[in-house]
Amino acid sequence: MSTINVLSVVHDEFGVPSKVLKSAQSTIPKALSSNQVLIKMLMAPINPSDINMIEGTYHLKPQLPAVVGNEGVGEVLEVGRNVDYLKPGDWVIPSQAGFGTWRTHAVDEVEKFRKISNDIPPLSAATLAVNPCTAYRMLKDFGNLQPGDIVIQNSANSAVGQSVIQIAKAWNLKTINIVRNRDNIDKLVSHLKDLGATHVVTEDFVRTPGMKELISSEGRPKLALNGVGGKSATELLRHIGSKGVMVTYGGMSRQPVIVPTGVFIFKEVSAVGYWNSQWNVENATSPERDLMFDELCDMIRECKLIPPQSEVFNLENFAEAVQSAMEGFQEKKKVLSMENFD
Repeated sequence: MSTINVLSVVHDEFGVPSKVLKSAQSTIPKALSSNQVLIKMLMAPINPSDINMIEGTYHLKPQLPAVVGNEGVGEVLEVGRNVDYLKPGDWVIPSQAGFGTWRTHAVDEVEKFRKISNDIPPLSAATLAVNPCTAYRMLKDFGNLQPGDIVIQNSANSAVGQSVIQIAKAWNLKTINIVRNRDNIDKLVSHLKDLGATHVVTEDFVRTPGMKELISSEGRPKLALNGVGGKSATELLRHIGSKGVMVTYGGMSRQPVIVPTGVFIFKEVSAVGYWNSQWNVENATSPERDLMFDELCDMIRECKLIPPQSEVFNLENFAEAVQSAMEGFQEKKKVLSMENFD
């Protein structure tokens, strides 16, 4: 039986990525059952959730041994005789998290894949399902936003934050974007402004009278997006408007979200959470999910939604890519490429 050689990045225990990750060689048959699809992976990013899953600290824990990677794009090579949804040459992304995208090829049932437009850049397709979708849903589903409304967010230079900036601009929303101070702050501010940010301020500035002046001139935000937690989340709540909503989607500081009592009582603010993987499970066959991907792909084609600045590594160099990613997710995104493998 004809087979395909597969290179994968796997772990058979949870722990520090540099200690538990390893490459593995295997083979898969070219002959498919009636509902199976054979794909060649093209690109797969390294997200914080991937690292957390390797460490065993994420809410989802894969069954070990596991192939790493929640997100990525692949090209369909062959389909089973009963598969009419896909054909060779189509591009697909995993329909749910935990698929294992850090590998050169995969065979699985057709329902494990979701067709994605193959007329967008592969980097955009590979990084579409997690961060842009998170940004899209938070802006669409919370705060009842209307054109001209204001959104405030921390972690504005993260992949989610950059997607928020661009989608908000496309929807005529204003954004106040908070970042940590750094040596290259002017360069970062310029980059986020180029993406469409209305205002970019540092965490230090947020605690000064200048922030109050900014809020007075623009008006109070209806929606706050929190990817940090701790004091940073508390500051968002201090500036949000009456009956506003703060959505927490991450906790980079590893500190709890503390809500001042007065914010709850006198401003009647709502504090909620959002997890993109759970939304995908609950809306696996929803037309709303199809509409989301269609709109995001349209934005990509119109150059209104570009992926974060990225550094691409060959899959064989996964260890270097992971180490680089762990040194700072706020700089260039790390992406694994399988293009050089047959």
